[in-house]
Amino acid sequence: MRMDFSNVIGQKHLQSHLLTTIENGRIPHAQLFIGKSGTGVLPAAIAYANAILCSNFSPESEAYKKCSQKVSNFAHPDLHFVYPVNTNDKVKKHPVSGNFSEEWRGFLKESPYGSLFQWLQKLGIEKKQGNIKVDEAADMMKKLSLKAYEGGYKVMIVWMADKMNTQSANKILKLIEEPPEKTVLLLLTEDEEQIISTIQSRCQKLHFPLLSEDDIATFLHRTKQLDENTALKIAHRANGDVNKAMQIIDEDSDDNIFERLFIDWVRTAFKAKGNKASINDLLKWSDTVAGLGRETQKKFLTYCIEVFRQALLKNYKAESLLFFEANDSKFSLEKFAPFVHQNNIFDITEALEKAIYHVERNGNGKIIFTDLSISLTRLIHRKELV
Repeated sequence: MRMDFSNVIGQKHLQSHLLTTIENGRIPHAQLFIGKSGTGVLPAAIAYANAILCSNFSPESEAYKKCSQKVSNFAHPDLHFVYPVNTNDKVKKHPVSGNFSEEWRGFLKESPYGSLFQWLQKLGIEKKQGNIKVDEAADMMKKLSLKAYEGGYKVMIVWMADKMNTQSANKILKLIEEPPEKTVLLLLTEDEEQIISTIQSRCQKLHFPLLSEDDIATFLHRTKQLDENTALKIAHRANGDVNKAMQIIDEDSDDNIFERLFIDWVRTAFKAKGNKASINDLLKWSDTVAGLGRETQKKFLTYCIEVFRQALLKNYKAESLLFFEANDSKFSLEKFAPFVHQNNIFDITEALEKAIYHVERNGNGKIIFTDLSISLTRLIHRKELV
C-alpha cells in the first residue's frame, strides 16, 4: 500500500496544513502530533515524510515514484523511526528500535493504525512496558548528525514519544534546540502531558481529532467489503477510532474478555456492601486482573472508563451517542445505567485513571486492583443528588 495522503483516512484539514508547510518552504523542524493511534497520527506522519522526502521531484516523474516507493517500503535511507521497545528472547539487553526494524516494518504494513499494545504483542512482550531509553536517544543523535543520503531532508518519526524516560527526553531536547540542517523531527503521542514541558514548548503542536463515522464507514466498506449498514454500525461503535473498528470486526477482540471481567466486577461490587463472602470474591477478581500483563491491565481499565461513560450517557438519555452492546444477554446497560450519574461518575473515572497511573509506574497489581474494587463498591452505591 502506498504510504501517502491518498491512503490516510479523513483528517483532510490537517493534510492540507501539512502540505502547505512544504509548498511554502516553512516546515517546522520539530512537530508534536497529538491523538489516539486509531485517528491516524502515524499514517499521517509517514505520508508527510513521503511528501517532504520526495518534494524535489515532480509527482508524475519516475524519480518521484521511486522515492515514494522507498518510503512505502520503509526503506528510504533518510526516513528513520523510533518506537517503544523492551528486552525479549532475541534482544537481552540495551534494546533500541534498530534491533526490531524487521518487526516494525511488518507492523506498519499490517496495522499502521495499531496501538502500542498490538506492537508489544508483535514483539512478544505484551506483559512488559515499552520504553524509549537513553541508548535510543544517543542513536537518534548519531543518525541525524549524518548528511542526508539523498541530499535533501532527513525525517525522524518518534512514535509514542510519551514513552521517553527523563534521560532520553533531555537528550532529545538538545536535538530539538540545536537541530541539524534540513532535519524534521515528528513526535507522535497519545498523551502529551507525559512529555516534558520544555519539549512541548519547542514543538509545533497538531491535534488529531477523532475520525468521523462516515470516514470510518467508508474505509471499512472499501477495505473490508462490508455492506454500508454494517460498516456504519461498526463505525458508530468505534467512537472515532479506526483501530477500535478493526477490533470490533475481529471476533477474538479483547473486548469479549474485558466485558466478562467488567460484568463480574460490577456484579460483585453490588453484592459486596455488607457481604463478607462477596468481599472475598472481589479479592479473587483483583488477583485475576493482577495476573494480567501491565499493558493488558491498562487496556482493560481504559475499557472500563468507556463502559461507565456509556452508562452515564444512557442514564441521561443521550441515545445518539451510545454504541455499547453487551454480548452477555443477562447484562443490561439500561438497568445498570441508573447507578452511574453526576454524583459518582467523576470519582469513578478518577479512581480508574489513578489505577492506570499506578500500573504504568509498576505498582503492585494486587494492591492496585483491591483498592480499586473497594472504591467501586462504595461509589456504585452512592445515591444520585436530586
